[in-house]
Amino acid sequence: MATEKITLSAWEVINDQLWLVWSDGQEGSITLKALREACPCANCAGESDVFGNIYKGISLPKTDASYRLVRLDRVGRYGLQPRWGDGHDAGIFTDEHLYALSVSTA
Repeated sequence: MATEKITLSAWEVINDQLWLVWSDGQEGSITLKALREACPCANCAGESDVFGNIYKGISLPKTDASYRLVRLDRVGRYGLQPRWGDGHDAGIFTDEHLYALSVSTA
């Protein structure tokens, strides 16, 4: 029996929180700071080679602008892409990643 995939139904940014509603009826939230710190892009989280070695980009110091959400776009039917005040916009958070972050911290 196949299980139904949980997807993001709605989201809203209120102050410094991203509030999420899921297709299974659960709701959750993530602080914008925690969202930025969990960025899954290759520069922030790293990427691995065929041997499992993880390579990350140069870690730049974060400022207040780094945690200011400028825009949040839906990417296909599978994730959200935040655009931050410091220009960073490379991370795409899949619905599964957002669900894990929001439900575990709710």
